[in-house]
Amino acid sequence: MKRPRLGTKPRNHETRKTKAVFVSCFRVFVFSWLAIASRPAAFQSHDLSPTFPRKPWPTIERAESVGFSSKRLEALRAWMRSLDTTAMMVVVGGRSLFTYGDVTHVSYLASGRKSVLSLLYGKYVENGTIRLDKKLSELQFTDVGGLMPRELDATVDHLLTARSGIYHPPSNGGDDTASAPPRGSVTPGSRFVYNNWDFNAAGAIFEKLTGRDIYDALESDLAQPIGMEDFDRARQRKSGAATVSQYPAYHVWLSTRDMARIGLLALRDGRWEDRQVVPREWVRRATSLVTPHRDANAAFADSPPSVDRWGYGYLFWVWDADNPSDPLKGAFTAWGVGGQYITVVPKLDMVIAHKTDTGFDQGTAAALNRRPKAVTAAQYDVVLRLLVAAKCAEACE
Repeated sequence: MKRPRLGTKPRNHETRKTKAVFVSCFRVFVFSWLAIASRPAAFQSHDLSPTFPRKPWPTIERAESVGFSSKRLEALRAWMRSLDTTAMMVVVGGRSLFTYGDVTHVSYLASGRKSVLSLLYGKYVENGTIRLDKKLSELQFTDVGGLMPRELDATVDHLLTARSGIYHPPSNGGDDTASAPPRGSVTPGSRFVYNNWDFNAAGAIFEKLTGRDIYDALESDLAQPIGMEDFDRARQRKSGAATVSQYPAYHVWLSTRDMARIGLLALRDGRWEDRQVVPREWVRRATSLVTPHRDANAAFADSPPSVDRWGYGYLFWVWDADNPSDPLKGAFTAWGVGGQYITVVPKLDMVIAHKTDTGFDQGTAAALNRRPKAVTAAQYDVVLRLLVAAKCAEACE
């Protein structure tokens, strides 16, 4: 049974048109502001040595002390009041610069789970427990109804980059398999399709080769080393239609402030204080561009490449900069439908954790008979642009 896409509701043509015009105009304003705010000196560092949070997070008392404008951040706060944002936390230099809502609230991460799995893969790839060049045929991997010979040539690497060429129906919805080519028509590695079968199979292979449950690994390999404050192993659970595919989705529930810790770990190339939690080279590989924006199909109208220059790496969306001075050059993000983001902006030493509680927990929002809350990719794009524009060009007023 397919889960309803969160964040969608019937709209008439005029409503869609009005919203599109509003978002378009607002983005023009943001880009104009950004052009003024981002002269070459804009991204020079201030006196802020990088740190790692204990409990609670250290805070930046005055935004201007780290080169940001308090006035522009308050303008961002005003914009966010119009959104369905549950909480957001912005971290600069390992310190909390800006918070909105209840950052301790735990809710569903949606497809952000895939980037979490990417980080978990790191140490097992480095120590040889997982070989990325292993074919599914070598792993004796199959699924409901079997896999085709060409599909069995796909490797673990192809699954992690959504380039397997396997368009077997996944156990859960929320991807682009509806517009995928016919099964068996694509050579593994030759084409990107945002396909939950790939991602769920990658989770199953992780468990098969490591002998560990994903959630046990999440707790011991990530949550504990980086000091997550709200992680609850008991809340994590898989789901999916086993009659469609034997590989369920490994759903994850986290708080916004714990999402920010994951982002900071990735920003620091997998290091947390004096410990290398995730291998440095793996983080760099996972967050580097494999599929450029031009080849990254929008999973649906609310996915990152539908609104801007996002391509894909290893279970992370990666910014495909078209010029070296782009303040987002090197940026990458975890993304989940409805407004779940962990965005890393290295040029600003910044992490943005954004969460919308869509109501997907004990039941879907539809089952609760209410409109699901959601922040669209276009709305989040405005948030991201406003944050970049809040960086002062020279001395802050």
